Amino acid sequence: QPNSPLVHEELGTNLCYEASGKAGDPDRAFREADGVVTARLLQPRLVPNPMETRAVVASYERGSGNMTLWVGTQGPHIERTMVARVLGFPENKLRVVAIDVGGGFGCKINTYPESIIAAIFTMQLARPVKWVEGRQEHFISTSHGRGQVQYVEAAYKKDGTLLGMRLRIYADLGAYCQVLSHAIPTLTPSMAPGVYRVQNFAWTTYGVYTNKVPYDAYRGAGRPEGAYIIERVMDLVARKLELDPVEVRRRNFIPKDAFPYQTPTGMEYDSGDYEAALNKALQIAGYDRLRSEQRRLRQQGELMGIGVTTTTEVCGFGPANSLGGLGGFESAVVRVDPMGKVTVLTGASPHGQGEETSFAQIVADTLSVPFDDVEVVHGDTAVVPRGVGTFGSRSLAVGGTAVIRASQGVKEKATQIAAALLKIDPQHVVLEGGTFFVEDIPGRRVTWAEVGSEAYDGRNLPPHLERGLEATSFWEPPGLTFPFSAHVAVVHIDRDTGQVRLTRYVSVDDCGTVINPMLVEGQVHGGLAQGIGQALFEEAVWDDNGQLVTGTFMDYAMPLAEDFPSFTLDRTVTTTPHNPLGAKGIGEMATVAATPTIVSAVVDALAHLGV
Repeated sequence: QPNSPLVHEELGTNLCYEASGKAGDPDRAFREADGVVTARLLQPRLVPNPMETRAVVASYERGSGNMTLWVGTQGPHIERTMVARVLGFPENKLRVVAIDVGGGFGCKINTYPESIIAAIFTMQLARPVKWVEGRQEHFISTSHGRGQVQYVEAAYKKDGTLLGMRLRIYADLGAYCQVLSHAIPTLTPSMAPGVYRVQNFAWTTYGVYTNKVPYDAYRGAGRPEGAYIIERVMDLVARKLELDPVEVRRRNFIPKDAFPYQTPTGMEYDSGDYEAALNKALQIAGYDRLRSEQRRLRQQGELMGIGVTTTTEVCGFGPANSLGGLGGFESAVVRVDPMGKVTVLTGASPHGQGEETSFAQIVADTLSVPFDDVEVVHGDTAVVPRGVGTFGSRSLAVGGTAVIRASQGVKEKATQIAAALLKIDPQHVVLEGGTFFVEDIPGRRVTWAEVGSEAYDGRNLPPHLERGLEATSFWEPPGLTFPFSAHVAVVHIDRDTGQVRLTRYVSVDDCGTVINPMLVEGQVHGGLAQGIGQALFEEAVWDDNGQLVTGTFMDYAMPLAEDFPSFTLDRTVTTTPHNPLGAKGIGEMATVAATPTIVSAVVDALAHLGV
């Protein structure tokens, strides 16, 4: 409002930025509509709360002029660049180590003041300096997520077809902008069309300064907010027309033969088959039986709700223009030593997601070596020269592709070396079962150890080959990837207390090619917990004096294991053409889908009461 107290008086306004867009003819869509639904939607502010709070140890050697930072960060190479720029410190003299990060969920992408201060102190004192964030400090000084007020209007035909949408989105940026503060709210309208064929679209996003801790990436980062808008719209239209919410979704799906598909907000979806995922989720959940049970329980006065959503998100970041100044590539080095053992250096910097396992699987499969012979190294800028880091569900799609390309480079060179040892043309050399042998003559074979030894110390190396056996890849994808899902939730609500009890959750996700099913399921479990937590438990709340009243775990409702049923997980597989693995990314998809699914179920339980 014009008379609001100013966060930054020198700016004369609390409006940081305003971004608008329009596609098609939304005004005409609303004129020709059979009906319009409107809603004011809230995205509560969330506190990331990884298990390990932020921490940094800085050590400076005056003699060499070298500095080392051990810091909890999702992107050690970005951290190195930012600290070096702020201090005017030579980047080649600064080493950042981030091996075990203890969780991040987005809040550890940023470079925070404490890293800078610790670096200054260690240079002044010539002694190591350590800072560890207390849990209460985390609540009040580490970036939060979400925090939007959304106004939506949706025009529809009487058959349930969506004609157009108008959005106004107010994003609570906090008092200052951080690395991705500007970009995240713009992802919300970008993904608001969801998996549906709506072409008439208008939106305005307002980034607003408030007297709160800055807002930044939190698992999903802008995409859950967009999915929430469109999934609420689908339910509202279904309710208005007295149609099954599943049927309304089916009538609006982008068909599987329409890909690549250009959305009205400028996104190009790579591939999808939304009907298949929905059919599978409904079959697993026993949707028709659930509806029958719901009718029976209502007759007994019990409140049971069924929530259904079909969502997508953007990930696999990505082309450089999708990441601003952070870079869009990922790097990998694959090296075979004289004993035939393999070392992989990755810039992706995993911190608990398990890419050490999946990357080793990729290399073991490509090079036909035992899994245990592959060592994956990450998180140390003195060992891994360049990288971007782990966020936006990019690690496997981008980092894994860099790994496979470097592995293929090693395989090509190793094949030439093996051919020299076997005294045969390389085109006749076959790699299988960990050995190189001559096609049709299985007895003539050499091992990886023999090839590795020849690469460094041998005498038969072809004159056109340099010694050594390693390859480097800096890979940047040509486009973004769009995983998708269909979720079904069942809730029961206590009439006297209003308590919501989640009794069933079915999640069918499509992240393209799956390298390691257990890792995928782990990501889905965690993502569901965070999305359900947003719907039912979590919110950062301030009083009228600006005091954060949910500043500890005594007051901030972190969900517990007992709040969840056993999740039922399944998947479909729709590969992406944007990388050779066909992988799309899975780290955030469940969080994107879970919040609207739970809200859909709660509203469904109460709808017959006029709620």
